[in-house]
Amino acid sequence: MRGHLPAPDYGRMDPAPARYIIRINGHLGATMLSAFPALAPQHHGAHTVLTGLLDRSALYGMLAAIEALGLDLLELRKAHPGPRVTRNRSPPLTVTAITVGCVRSATRRCRSHVDVRLRR
Repeated sequence: MRGHLPAPDYGRMDPAPARYIIRINGHLGATMLSAFPALAPQHHGAHTVLTGLLDRSALYGMLAAIEALGLDLLELRKAHPGPRVTRNRSPPLTVTAITVGCVRSATRRCRSHVDVRLRR
């Protein structure tokens, strides 16, 4: 019997939290903002901008909450703190598309689905 190789990311921890900037259409009131306690809100024109440190699981949870509340996500951007010295010569990953939606399961209940596409 042959064994199988583990997934490439097996045993690795999530990357360190990063600062994200999330722009949502409209002004969010105190009740809506209570769904995002880890993010600092600011109102810019007709939009609400949320900023904060999020790890991967918190980011996906926040995107699912935005979808569940029916909010209009305008922008999701990872804020870069400035030049970093790295030994890895590969180009950084860039988010090219984010799709938040509802997937119907066999029980016909809707569950949140987030699809993030990256490129180098």
